[in-house]
Amino acid sequence: MRFRSLCAGCALALAPSLAWADPRLLGSHGWEPDWQGAGGFSALWLGPDGRAFAALSDRGQWVEGQLSRDADGAVSGVDVTGRGPLLHSSGERLRVSERDAEAIARTDDGYFLAYEGVHRVMRHPALGNAPDRIPQHPAFEGLQSNSGLEALAADAEGRLYAIPERSGQIARPFPVYRYEDGEWTIPFALRRDGPWLVTGADIGPDGRLYLLERDFALIGFRSRVRSFDLTGGDERLVIETPLRMHDNLESLSIWRDGNGRLRMTLLSDDNYSAFQRTEFVDYILSDPADPSPGDG
Repeated sequence: MRFRSLCAGCALALAPSLAWADPRLLGSHGWEPDWQGAGGFSALWLGPDGRAFAALSDRGQWVEGQLSRDADGAVSGVDVTGRGPLLHSSGERLRVSERDAEAIARTDDGYFLAYEGVHRVMRHPALGNAPDRIPQHPAFEGLQSNSGLEALAADAEGRLYAIPERSGQIARPFPVYRYEDGEWTIPFALRRDGPWLVTGADIGPDGRLYLLERDFALIGFRSRVRSFDLTGGDERLVIETPLRMHDNLESLSIWRDGNGRLRMTLLSDDNYSAFQRTEFVDYILSDPADPSPGDG
């Protein structure tokens, strides 16, 4: 609730040339899981109703459950219905070097998970099951050790889009790897701006690719979200938050609620630090009563 009242008195830093109608912050809910070792949640998937969820930690754990929402539609509670370790394709638990799960997407073929460290994308019929191996792009092996595949999204046709945290050079665009019919290609790249690094992505019900980025300063984080069409064009700045408005936001889900409003739910990674928090953050991006450009 503190974040809701804070937002009422602050302006989101939106670039007029790229901005949508101003997003509206609904609220922030701090989540304190009650089991030992919980934290580090770097990936989020939401069901179409914004309640069913799956999250991954960067220490190789999965969680599934249901979110409660208040009268405004903001997350108000978390009910965990299942959790456990992510498994190797052999059925064994992942080795420490293999556990850094950073992104999740879901299609009719199951869950797809992206990892960094040992850079790869794997398919899980269910999160508690051993994964199936799929082909990998040759460039994955050359990604930076702690800045590999950080974002993964699936479009309506079941194609996957994977994006690394860093591009290799400040002036080099972020490559977007697309997986379709058993093959990876690089159909386009996304403009990079200096210190902004990729932390998550999703493809919304409007058919646009939403890219979550983070900038870190010694006193905290700031976040921004840009959206693109599925050729990497028509870039729009959706939101850019002031420093320390939110914690370390690393994942997002774009969905449409029962009132037809385009919604964005984000999840922060607390880095297992007592000075950070795990929070679900909710925004309204557009409302049928006040349509925003490109909300199709």
